[in-house]
Amino acid sequence: MSFYHKAGKIPHKRHTQFRKPDGELYAEELVSTEGFSSVYSLVYHTHPPTIVKKLGEPFDVQPRIAREKHLKHTSLLGFNISPEDDYLQSRKPVLVNDDLHIVLAAPKKSMTEYFFKNSQADEMIFIHKGSGVLKSGFGDLKFSYGDYLMIPRGTIYQISFDSEDNRLFIVESFSPLRIPKKYLNPAGQLMEHSPYCERDIRVPENLQTKDEYGDFKILIKKQGLIYPYIYGTHPFDYIGWDGYHYPWALSIHDFEPITGRLHQPPPVHQTFEGHNFVVCSFVPRKFDYHPLSIPAPYNHSNIDSDEVLYYVDGDFMSRKSVVKGQITLHPGGIPHGPQPGTVEKSIGKEATDELAVMIDPFRPLKITEEALKIEDENYFKSWQG
Repeated sequence: MSFYHKAGKIPHKRHTQFRKPDGELYAEELVSTEGFSSVYSLVYHTHPPTIVKKLGEPFDVQPRIAREKHLKHTSLLGFNISPEDDYLQSRKPVLVNDDLHIVLAAPKKSMTEYFFKNSQADEMIFIHKGSGVLKSGFGDLKFSYGDYLMIPRGTIYQISFDSEDNRLFIVESFSPLRIPKKYLNPAGQLMEHSPYCERDIRVPENLQTKDEYGDFKILIKKQGLIYPYIYGTHPFDYIGWDGYHYPWALSIHDFEPITGRLHQPPPVHQTFEGHNFVVCSFVPRKFDYHPLSIPAPYNHSNIDSDEVLYYVDGDFMSRKSVVKGQITLHPGGIPHGPQPGTVEKSIGKEATDELAVMIDPFRPLKITEEALKIEDENYFKSWQG
C-alpha cells in the first residue's frame, strides 16, 4: 500500500529550480510506473543518476525449467535450500510462470560489495528468519521475522542482516503488487473492514544523503539477465523525495483475521494482489463458532488456479505433518483437502496458531531444477491414510 509520503528536502513546486548551497542545481528524477499513468515519486539527487563509468558482461539468471507441464500434488522442503554467503546467489527460483517467480533464499552475508535493482519485477520479500535493514535512497526499513518487504521495481537497494541465519520467501511480480481493491475506498484509503490499515504500514526512515564519488557497482536485473553497472556516484544520494513509489513494510503479525460462524474461504485472507495471482496470509485466529461447524477446510477442486502454501509456523489442523519452510503446490485440475482423520479431529477446536503465506496463481506454475533438489517425491500419496 503506497500513500503519499515525503522525506528530506524538496522544492515548493515540482520541476522548478532547486539549488544546493553553492548554487548548483540538484538533479530531479521522476520514477514513474506504467508510463506516466500509475504511481510515481519525484527524487532529488545530489548528482545526476546517469553517470555510468563502466558496463560489465551480463549473466543469465533465468530459471531452469524441469517440469513445464504437470498434474501432481507437490511438496518442497524449503529449509533444505543450502545457505550461501551472497544474497543474489542464494536466491533459488522454485515455481515460476509468466506472471511471477516464487523464490527461496538463505543468504548469510549482508550486501556490501554491490547494490541491486530489479527492473523487471516488483519484489515481495517475506522474512521467515532473520532481521536487519533494507537500505535505499528513500531511507531505511528495519525488518524482522514475519515482515513483508514490498520493493517496487526500479528501486536500488542493499540489505544488511543482523546475523547469518536468514530465510526468505520471495515473490517477483511482473505486474505491480497492490492492495486488493476490495479493501480500498474511492479515495484509496483502507476501509474499516480491511484486515490491516495505514497504521500497520511502515515507510522508510532516516534518510541519509550519500554525497560520494567513486566506483559503485549496481547489478540490474532485466529479462532474466543481470547487467553489472559501475556508476560514478553513490546511488543513495537523495537529498529528498516525495510521492507514492517507494519501499514499505507490513508485518504478517499485524494482519487481523476475518472469521465467521462457518469456515471462511481463502479470499478473506487476501493480503496483496498482482496480475493473475493473489497473496494471502493465514494467521492465528478463532475457529468457526456455529454449533455444528467443521473447522478443517473442506475438499477443494482447483479449477482455474494452482495453490501454493508456504508454511511458516504453528500447527495446521488439515495436515498431520508439516515442517517450517515447506511449500505445497496443489495444481489446478485435481482436488485436494484435509488428510484422513483430521476433519473429525478438528471438530470442537476453538482456535489455530497457524502461520502461512499462500499464493494463488491463475496460470499454471512450472517446476524448476532447483525445486527438484528439495522435492518430497511421495507427497502425492499423503491422503492415503
